[in-house]
Amino acid sequence: MLATLSVVMFAIFVAPLFSTTPKAPQTTGHIKIDRIFGPEVKTGDYKHPASMAELANGDLYLVYYGGKGEYAPGTGVFGSRLVKGKSQWTQPKLIARDPFRSVGNGVIWQAPDGDVWLFYVVRWGATWSTSRIQAKISHDGAHTWSDSFVMATDEGDMVRGHPIVLNNGDYLLPIYNETGFNQELVGSDSTSRFLRFHPKTRLWTPSGVIHSAKGNIQPAVIQLTDQHLVAYCRRGGGYDPVTDGYIVRGESFDGGETWSEGKDTQFPNPNAAIDLLKLHNGHIVLTYNDNMNDRFPLTVALSMDGDQTWPYKRDVAVGNFDYAYPFSFQAKDGSIHIVYTSHGRTIIHHAVLDEEWIKQGHK
Repeated sequence: MLATLSVVMFAIFVAPLFSTTPKAPQTTGHIKIDRIFGPEVKTGDYKHPASMAELANGDLYLVYYGGKGEYAPGTGVFGSRLVKGKSQWTQPKLIARDPFRSVGNGVIWQAPDGDVWLFYVVRWGATWSTSRIQAKISHDGAHTWSDSFVMATDEGDMVRGHPIVLNNGDYLLPIYNETGFNQELVGSDSTSRFLRFHPKTRLWTPSGVIHSAKGNIQPAVIQLTDQHLVAYCRRGGGYDPVTDGYIVRGESFDGGETWSEGKDTQFPNPNAAIDLLKLHNGHIVLTYNDNMNDRFPLTVALSMDGDQTWPYKRDVAVGNFDYAYPFSFQAKDGSIHIVYTSHGRTIIHHAVLDEEWIKQGHK
């Protein structure tokens, strides 16, 4: 990192909660990182993963999976709002729960017609391989919600990333099917998948599968041209140390209807979520853990030529604090937002940065 201190950096942790806190890297450019919620918020110590959207009125809306732990009973999806112009998030409110099963992986997204979608996972058994996808809709800017409805019924279907609007007006939701029925292993036949929403028929239909040699899950998708789409995916496998763990890449040349076999990229992956974001100017930002075996540091990389080269990368957060499940979007003002968790999945952070800050990083 460059050492010039022309940037304004913000303290992001509350000292009484932890005797040791991570340090943000010394930076130049424009970045701001806030700590949103931690163990002091009584929705359960576990707060992971989180997602965020900028609503049409300028409010930010955050959702996360909360409870006593990843596999604890009685978990729920909680929502909180940062009203435009305010500095304080509202107290998290339970917005999705199943009376008989645990839930997880809430994803928030506002469609072009103004409807706000909440996608989430319901786990039917002891492992995520038993899950299905459900959803809710809000017609009033995430103030009230519809009853839940089933999105995907195949055992092992899950959601992690938000949809994109395709050039033809369809919505494409990245999902995945996790196999293995093991809390410490993603099966080698796990696949990234997609659901397509047709605004005229208002139906979701399957739209392709990415297979790969070691399995892949949790795709993040972008559209480069009308017919050419690219998805970056979390690798399959376990959590033991490896020397060949990389983000998996697949692509479609028919508008997302079919997909190529997934191949390893240059980017390491410690069996952890990533995100891929196409900016308003067409440039691409990848957020990932630049490490093959640990979820640190949290890094952003930038491509300015349509995923051909990645000349810039820069660490958003460093230190051994398990920075996980980044979720990114670009706001109407052009700022890049990344929400992620740390400290054993107990703290939610919100980073706001710009493209110039990334360009200050190493080539």
